[in-house]
Amino acid sequence: QDVFIMIRRQKTTIFTDAKENTLVLELKRMIEGILKVAPSDQRLYNQDNDIMEDDHTLQDYGVTVSTAKAQAPAQLGLTCRNELGDFETLDITPYSAPPDLPEVMKNQEASNGQEQVA
Repeated sequence: QDVFIMIRRQKTTIFTDAKENTLVLELKRMIEGILKVAPSDQRLYNQDNDIMEDDHTLQDYGVTVSTAKAQAPAQLGLTCRNELGDFETLDITPYSAPPDLPEVMKNQEASNGQEQVA
């Protein structure tokens, strides 16, 4: 069965799927195909922001069919090695939130689209 993963790095988001028993190294190879960054220059982080080891499976880090569904993928962090040979700090830019609804629309929502009769 497939697990669904959302890999976040700064303003980049990669959606992919894999098997529970996929090695972290194999996931890095998938990322290499997209970002053209060698697996040795990538570092993946689990939901607790712990570094994921190449020889462990996704399941070892709690990425399972029950925690990584298509409608709610597991989020992993990604950092890459910079020109100096150091890994960048984990930086996931939050998605922008939609603006608050104007008061006029809030009133419509309260009446569920039905006209109120005085």
